[in-house]
Amino acid sequence: MSITGQSQNRMDVTFAELREKGETALIPFLTVGDPDPQTTVDIIVELQEAGAHILELGVPYSDPLADGPVIQRASQRSLTHQVTIDTCLEVAEQARSRGVTMPFILFTYYNPILQYGLDRFFEQMQRYDISGMIIPDLPVEESDEMRSRSRAAGVSLVPLVAPTSEERIASILDGAQGFVYCVSSLGVTGERASFHNNVEQFIRNVKANTDLPVAVGFGISSHEQVKQFSEFCDGVVVGSAIVRQIESQIPLLTDPERKAEGLLQIRNFVSDLIGSD
Repeated sequence: MSITGQSQNRMDVTFAELREKGETALIPFLTVGDPDPQTTVDIIVELQEAGAHILELGVPYSDPLADGPVIQRASQRSLTHQVTIDTCLEVAEQARSRGVTMPFILFTYYNPILQYGLDRFFEQMQRYDISGMIIPDLPVEESDEMRSRSRAAGVSLVPLVAPTSEERIASILDGAQGFVYCVSSLGVTGERASFHNNVEQFIRNVKANTDLPVAVGFGISSHEQVKQFSEFCDGVVVGSAIVRQIESQIPLLTDPERKAEGLLQIRNFVSDLIGSD
């Protein structure tokens, strides 16, 4: 069992290094256990090889309020393997044993954490070298305990910020940790051809009110969109497009003779998101 001895959070170090180089973090999301836990480990290795900087590990959930149909289907496939928070932590550990160094963020809803037990949850987050967490159904008004516990554990509670009142944005940013996740559009996750007209101004307003890195997600699915947001964001999150790519490769990923081909398709898709112009 690997217990991290790092004094600095991997995610903070990664953002600082990228900022020095003038680069933007690519932050993929995947659902752990889709199509199965061992294949998730293989995919994580490919994502790092493709150039990803930070990874969101999605804990499958039966009632994922913030997730669109693509990620809902991934959760359903994952839950057939009885994937839990413990499974996700074990997958993270196995990826580390395969040489993966990028920071991990656990994306989960609040009820699984509550059922798991807060003391045990934070002990395990430290033990398995998880840098942060995103809890989409935990409003800022009810987050004091999680914020204080996460700060004490050195595991960042990353806030989600959607276009809303200046007062509410200020409340969310007060005491924020890790980075600020700006939601590019209202509604659930999913690929989009275009974004709200004021999304750039919204993100610039957030950046003007925090010293933390600011990333954007929800709907980003192409190299052009990654490039567009990279011009004024510190990080770009790509979720549904990658989960859809994994879904499309399941016939290959579940065939031992063609699995490497499916993994390469995923790797190439993520490499193309970063691209080079």
